[in-house]
This record gives sequence, structure tokens and C-alpha cells, in this order.
Amino acid sequence: MFEAISEFIGTMGFWNLNWNHIVMILVSIVLFYLAIVKGFEPLLLIPIGFGCFLANLPNSGLLTPATADTIGGLFYYISYGLKLELFPPLIFLGIGAMTDFGPLLANPKTFLLGAAAQLGVYTAFFLAYFLGFTLPEAASVGIIGGADGPTAIFLTNKLAPHLLGAVAVAAYSYMALIPLIQPPIMRLVTNDKERKTVMPPPAPVSKWVKIAFPIMITFLAVMIVPAAAPLISMLMGGNLLKESGVVDRLTKTAQNELMNIVTLFLGLSVGMKMSAEVFLTVETIKIVVLGVIAFAFSTFSGLVLGKIMYYVTKGKVNPLIGSAGVSAVPMAARVSHDVGLRYNPNNYLLMHAMGPNVAGVLGSAVAAGTLLAFFS
Repeated sequence: MFEAISEFIGTMGFWNLNWNHIVMILVSIVLFYLAIVKGFEPLLLIPIGFGCFLANLPNSGLLTPATADTIGGLFYYISYGLKLELFPPLIFLGIGAMTDFGPLLANPKTFLLGAAAQLGVYTAFFLAYFLGFTLPEAASVGIIGGADGPTAIFLTNKLAPHLLGAVAVAAYSYMALIPLIQPPIMRLVTNDKERKTVMPPPAPVSKWVKIAFPIMITFLAVMIVPAAAPLISMLMGGNLLKESGVVDRLTKTAQNELMNIVTLFLGLSVGMKMSAEVFLTVETIKIVVLGVIAFAFSTFSGLVLGKIMYYVTKGKVNPLIGSAGVSAVPMAARVSHDVGLRYNPNNYLLMHAMGPNVAGVLGSAVAAGTLLAFFS
């Protein structure tokens, strides 16, 4: 009896709990705070935070690998969605089913704003390389600048899976903090007159153009950057479901049930990568700092091109929409809209900002495919 009690006590996690685990548990609580109290991306940060919390409870067995004689832990199997690269493309399927490319098609020059915002990816890539990261690691760090969590996870899982926890948390955290990070940069780059610019309503786009668009983009993107096929094909496939107008059940499933399930499992799996042994390193600090630089430079470059467009078009483009060129849909577009309203209560930029915003989704996927083609 006493031997059994002694063995039971020996299996308790308390005996293996150290300060590293406590620090990461506190990190998970910070993620809960941002999600629950501040309302920053709760659908993502709560699962990630809970996964982080579980990953740092010693002896839980949740990540125990399977062997020929034993069954693995729960998250050993759930994490196969990451290992087999299922979760990010399925997220893109849901995003495509929820995305209206009409504003982009109505104003094609906003494609350029989405492309300009990807400069942050390459800026962070070169900085990471100079700081000692390998080329594949630097590519994984740089993609944070695209402000696209699934894309960052997809690329990092292929090139530098040991950095997945840090890259994913940085990417999603900065996406959640867009309302805090972008407005100061927007005020720095633009002046009062530019921010008050009212843009005319976007022109209507026919149904057949919207149907042809995802087919054409899939063909061109996959032909030019085959490595981006998993992301682009799912994004455009989801959009085709939506725009066809004849598969409402599939569209609603992609938008709701499938998206919710995959988001939950993706968040938990990413959080489980945040064990103290992997996360509390000098490299993690570098990634967090480089992520801020990448995100800030992506916002800055989009705004600069927006400012150029303002002068080229003689005041017909509000440069604030350039900040929406990052891929965080639709939060970045909302921030552009909200900042515009502060300076002109009659300035409704949301639909205009959605053009560069969805272009940023395409841009980040192409950037990831390009980096993957070079460094895989």
C-alpha cells in the first residue's frame, strides 16, 4: 500500500515543475488576458494559450510519442494536422469562402499595395540572416511580416519546425495587436490632408468576373510559384464555392464548422509547441523583436506606396488603405477605416481597404511559396 502511494506521488508533475515551466504558464495567462480582457483575436489566442499551458504541465503525457507497443498522447495525434500540413491550407479554404474579392477587382491597382506590404517579409529575412539564423530559419522569421498566421505556420513547419512555437505566437500576437501597432505608423507617414481624403465608391463587379477570378489566379499562381499551390488553391477554391452561388451548404460548412474545428486544433497544436525547453531561448527573443520590425516595415511600405498613389492620382487614393496591405483580414482594413473616420467622420474606407487587404493574403502566400522554393 505504501509502495503504491509512493509511486503515485512520484508521478506527480509537482516534482518536475521548475521556473521555466512557471514562466511559460505565465505567458499562457498573458495570452488569455489579451484574448479575454482585451478582445485581441480570442479565437486564436485562447486555444494557443491553453495549448501552451498544457505543454508546460510536467508528466501530462499529452505529447508522448506512440511506439509499437504503446498509444501516444492526445496531442501527439492532433499535431499530425501540422506535421502533415493539413491545418493551414484548410484555414485558407475557410478564409476564401468568407472573402469578397470585389473591392480588389473594382480597383486592381490595390494589388500593388498588397505586394508592397510584403517588403517587410524580405527585410526581416535579411536581418534574421545577418543575426545568425540559417537561410531556412531566416525565411521562417521573415514571413511574420506578412501578418498571416496560417502562412507563417505552413512555411515554418516545412523549413524550421523547431521555431514553430515562437514564429506562430509572434505572428498571431502581432495580428491581434494591429489596433495598437499600426495607427502610430499611419500618423507618422501620412499628413492630415491625406488622411481626410474621401474615395469614390468602388465600381460594381459582375458575378462572372468574380467566378473567373479564383480560377485564373489559381492557374497563374501555381504555374509561377508551384510551392504556393497548397495555400493558393485552397484560398481560391473556397472563394469559388462562395461566388458560384450554387453550393451554399459547402460554403457555409467551410465558413463555419470546418473553419472553427481547424482553428481550434491549429491553435492547440501551436500552443503545444511552446514548451519551456523549446521556447525560452535567445532565438525566441530575436524572433519576437524581428517580428515587430517585419510587421512595422510591412505597414510602412504599404503606406509609402499609398502616399505615392495619392500624388500620382492627384488625391483620389487615401494612403491609409496602404496599411491594409498586410494579410490580417479583415482587422487591418478595419483599422484603416477607423483611423480615417477619426479625421473625417464622412470617410468610409472599409471597402477600399479590403482591396489591398485581400491582396495581402495572396501576396503572403506567394511570398511563402517563393521562400519555400529557394530554401527547402
